Amino acid sequence: MTKNTKKTKDKSFKGLVAKFWLVFLAGIAAIFLFFLLASWGVFGAMPTFDQLENPNSNQATEIYSDDNKVIGKFYLENRVNVKFDDLPPHLVNALVATEDERFYTHSGIDARGTLRAVSTLGQSGGASTISQQLAKLLFHGEGDKNIIKRVAQKVKEWIIATKLERQYTKQEIIAMYLNRADFVNNAVGIRSAAQVYLGKNLEDISIDEAAMFVGMLKNPALFNPNRRPEKVLERRNVVLNQMVKNGYLTKDQAETEKQKPLSLNFRVESHNEGNATYFREYLREELSQWVKNNKKADGTHYDIYRDGLKIYTTVDSRMQQYAEEAVVQHLSNLQEQFFIEQANNKMAPFNKVTQAEVDRIMERSMRNSDRWKQMAQKGIPEEKIRASFLVKTPMRVFAWEKNFADGNFDLAKMKNYKDTIMTPLDSIRYHKHFLQTGLMAMDPTTGNVKAWVGGIDYKHFQYDHVGQGARQVGSVFKPFVYAAAFEQKELSPCDSILDAPFTMPKGKWGIEKAWSPTNASRTHKGMMTYKYALANSINTVSAKLMDMIGPNEVIDLTRQLGVTTDIPAQPAIALGAVDITVNEMVGAFSTFANKGVHIKPRIIDRIVDKNGVVIYRNTPEINEVMSEEKAYVILKLLEGVTESGTGTRLRYGTGGPAYKRVTGLPYKFTNKIAGKTGTSQNNSDGWFIGMVPNLATGIWVGNDDRAANFKKTTYGQGATMALPIWGLFMQKCYADPTLNVSKGEFERPRIVRTKIDCSVPVVTASDSTSVVPASSTNEFDF
Repeated sequence: MTKNTKKTKDKSFKGLVAKFWLVFLAGIAAIFLFFLLASWGVFGAMPTFDQLENPNSNQATEIYSDDNKVIGKFYLENRVNVKFDDLPPHLVNALVATEDERFYTHSGIDARGTLRAVSTLGQSGGASTISQQLAKLLFHGEGDKNIIKRVAQKVKEWIIATKLERQYTKQEIIAMYLNRADFVNNAVGIRSAAQVYLGKNLEDISIDEAAMFVGMLKNPALFNPNRRPEKVLERRNVVLNQMVKNGYLTKDQAETEKQKPLSLNFRVESHNEGNATYFREYLREELSQWVKNNKKADGTHYDIYRDGLKIYTTVDSRMQQYAEEAVVQHLSNLQEQFFIEQANNKMAPFNKVTQAEVDRIMERSMRNSDRWKQMAQKGIPEEKIRASFLVKTPMRVFAWEKNFADGNFDLAKMKNYKDTIMTPLDSIRYHKHFLQTGLMAMDPTTGNVKAWVGGIDYKHFQYDHVGQGARQVGSVFKPFVYAAAFEQKELSPCDSILDAPFTMPKGKWGIEKAWSPTNASRTHKGMMTYKYALANSINTVSAKLMDMIGPNEVIDLTRQLGVTTDIPAQPAIALGAVDITVNEMVGAFSTFANKGVHIKPRIIDRIVDKNGVVIYRNTPEINEVMSEEKAYVILKLLEGVTESGTGTRLRYGTGGPAYKRVTGLPYKFTNKIAGKTGTSQNNSDGWFIGMVPNLATGIWVGNDDRAANFKKTTYGQGATMALPIWGLFMQKCYADPTLNVSKGEFERPRIVRTKIDCSVPVVTASDSTSVVPASSTNEFDF
C-alpha cells in the first residue's frame, strides 16, 4: 500500500467519523430542538404554570344526609376527588406494581421502560409512567393516528410529566391519577367507581376489589365487570401476580385473593335514580337560587356541577329510606284496589265527568307532553304531531313490581315498569290511573326536614307533590280554625257546642248567599265537646267557629304559621276549601308541637367548598306565633283524633280482611299521637298529618288529575289513602333505635289554665268533609 493510498484511507475514515459525529450531534440537537419547540407550544398549547397548579377538575357536588351518607350528586362529570391519605394502601400498591414499577425512583420518564419499549417495538408493553398517563388525562387526551402527531404528543406527554413531577409529590400524582381515571358507566375517579360498582365507600374496598379497579385502567371498556366478568377476573389476577412480583403480597395471599368471585353491587348513579330523587331535584332548585346570590373570592359565581361542593342537608338517610318503603308498600296495594274499582268505568280513571271533559283533559295532557314539545320545536305540523299520538309504539310504562313480602325488599332493585305496545295517547291515560303521594317529615323543634318523598317514581312522574304541588287540604285545615277561635274566644277542648243544622246568613263575613254546610254523615249528634268535634271532623262545628271569628282571623294565623298560599277570605275555608303544599302544612302543624314557635322547614344545614371551607350556614327562620299553653291545647285536641276519632285506626286497626290487606292494619300504636285526617270532595285528596314530640309527618295521596279518584269514601278518604303510609313509616322508625324517635308525651307547660282533661266518647266516623248543599254554588271541593 502506498503512502498516498494510506493517507487517502485515513482521511476517508476520519471523514466518516466526522460525519458520524456530525449526524449524531445533529440528531441530538434535533431531538433537543424538537423538545424545545414542543415546550414552547409549537406543536400545540402546553399547560401554563397556573394550569399545572390548578388543573381543570370538574368535580361533582356531593349531597350528604344528616347522618353523613352521600345520597346524591350534581355533576357534569361524576367525579369526587380524594386525597392520598384516603386511598387504601393495597390500592396504591396494586397501581404501582401494575402500571409503573419504578414510579418512586424516576422523575416522570422511565428510561429503562422506554428503551425496552423502543427495542421491542412495543411488543413487551408500553412505557408510560403514571405521571405520563396523568399528563395525558389532564392536558392532551387521546393520541392521534398520524405518526408525526403521535410522536409530538408523546414528547408533550414527557415534558408535562416531568413538570408534574417537579410540581407535585409522588403521593399527589397518584391521587390525581386515580381521581381522573374513567371507569366507564358514568364513574369517573376511584371514589365514584367504588360507589357505582360495589356500592361501597372507597376506604372499604378489599385487596381483590382494588386489583379489579387497577386492572380496569388498562382498557375500561374492555375490562368492564358488567359486560366481561371473565376477562375482568383474568386481568385482576394479573394485577395480583404483579403485586407478588413487587413484594406487596405473598404467593399464598395472592392465591387466596384469586379464589374470590367478583363482588359487584352495580348501581348507576344518575339524577333520576337512587334515593331521595324528588328531594334532590327540589334541592337543585334551592341551590340554583343560592348561587345567584353568592360569589367566590374571585367574583365568579359558584357552579354546583363543577366546583366539588359538599351540601350537608337535614335529611336522614334512614328515615328517607323508610318513607320511600312505606309509600311503596301501601300505594302498590291501594293501586290494585283502584284498578279493580275502575274496571267497568268507561271513563276510567275519571269519575263523574262527561266525554267532553275527558277530551279536554287528554288534549291538555297531550300538549304538555315532552313528545308534543319536542316535535313542535322541530317545526313538525300540528296534524302530524297529533297523528303520532295514535300510532301504536313499543314502550316502557310504569307498573308496580309485586315481588316483595312483608316489607322485605330492596328499593334500588325494584323494577317498577313493564314493556308493552300502546299508543302514546293511551299511555298518557294509563299513567293517569296511578295514585301519587307527597310525604314530608321534619323535626318540629329544629325545622330540619328528615324525609321528603314527592311522588311514586321520579323516572316516570317528575312532578313534586311536597314542595311544588299544592292540593286541597280538606279537614286538615280545621285545626287552624280551632286555633284561631280558641285564641280569640278563650275556649277549652272540654267546652260543649251543639251539632245541629246551621246556616250562615247572606252578608255575614261577605258571603253572597246563605251557607248551610252539612256533616259527611248527613246526621247531627247534638251536644259535644270541641275535642270530640275535631276528632270526628264535624263540619257544622267548624262552620260555627268560623262564624264566631271570621275568615280573616284564620288567614292571619295561617300566614304566621308559614302558609304562603293565597287563601280566599270566605267562610268555606273552614272546611278546607284551599290548596296548600305538604311542605307548608307540615311546617304549620309543627308549630303546635314546638310550643307555639314556627320554624320554617329547612333542607340545607351548610355548604362546604372543595377545600373544606364552610361557605354557607343556614340559620333557622323562627317566628313566635302563639303561647305555649295555646299550642299545647291544640295538641290535646289533635290527640283526640287518634284516641277516638278518624285516626283511631293507628291504634285499633278496624276493618275487614280485604281492607286490612290494602292498608296494612293493624299498627297498634300505644303512645300519644297528635294528628288530623282530611278528605276533599269526590275523594280527590286524602291527607294525614301526624306528630310525636320530635317528628311531624304529613302525607297527601291522590291522582295527578282531580277528576281521577275513588268512587267510594271507604278507600278514598284520608284515613285510608294517607294514614296507612304514616303508620308504616312510623313502625319502621320505631324499629330503628338509632333514630331516637319519641314515644313519649308532648311536654306540658308549667302553667295550663285551660281545661284539657275531658272524657271523649269512643266513636268512629268518616273524616270526609261535607259538600256545599245543592242550593249553593259548588265553587270548591270540600
